[in-house]
Amino acid sequence: MVQKAERVATNPGNRGHRGRPVGNVTRGTTNPNRMRRLDRWLAGPQAWRLRSADDPLVVDLGYGASPATAVELFERLAAVRPDVRVCGIEIEPERVRAAKSLERPGLSFVVGGFELPVPGKPVLVRAFNVLRQYEEADVPGIWRLVQDRLAPDGLFIDGTCDEIGRRVTWVALDSERPLTLSMSVRFGSFDLPSEVAERLPKALIHRNVPGERIHGLLQAMDKAWLESAPLASFGNRQRWTAMCKALLDGGWSVKDGPSRWRLGELTVSWEVVAPLGSAD
Repeated sequence: MVQKAERVATNPGNRGHRGRPVGNVTRGTTNPNRMRRLDRWLAGPQAWRLRSADDPLVVDLGYGASPATAVELFERLAAVRPDVRVCGIEIEPERVRAAKSLERPGLSFVVGGFELPVPGKPVLVRAFNVLRQYEEADVPGIWRLVQDRLAPDGLFIDGTCDEIGRRVTWVALDSERPLTLSMSVRFGSFDLPSEVAERLPKALIHRNVPGERIHGLLQAMDKAWLESAPLASFGNRQRWTAMCKALLDGGWSVKDGPSRWRLGELTVSWEVVAPLGSAD
């Protein structure tokens, strides 16, 4: 049963493994292959974190009514680190019971919330389409709660995507601070890049207004995309790559390079999109 969204208490007293899980039951909507764009990033530019980890523990937090995306995450990351351990965490016990039949060596499912009731410190935590259902004011506390559980060089991913994974965004955080914002889109699924705004993470979705940094980035993306229209005859990959290059040349802190841009991906430093008034 889905709970009405409630404020989430994230004080130190809730950070242990005992007591009621921290969080609310979400709608749980999911589809197979929905997280492929993020998983491709985790198994690509971020694969070093998993390869170098002493304990290759990964958490899929709030995987939803179906465990399909947790199973996919396990299979994709096993190609990077064969001894990876993926634990799917859900606050709804029935969802965990339904997933138990899919357990195997390296893949498990437990009841829990943002307190992450797993032994050890995860090197990767993926929470997709989870924080979107909370209050914006709760996001920093939830981030901190998960960040405190990360392994050295660990990464927490707070992301959102559409129903079939064609428009995807995520914030990547280490144990100290947000690092980057990434956007990944399927070519042909948009007219302007700024249409991805409807899938921004909770920390940013209400900030797409004039004067905010994320609004400025999206407007700059649209401008560069339109100015790159002559390249459309060569394909949208070339056009997107030109857009990313224009942003980089224009002073935006664009990460990675053409090999990622050609996938319809753009990653920027968090500082260039952080909400005004936040601790940048």
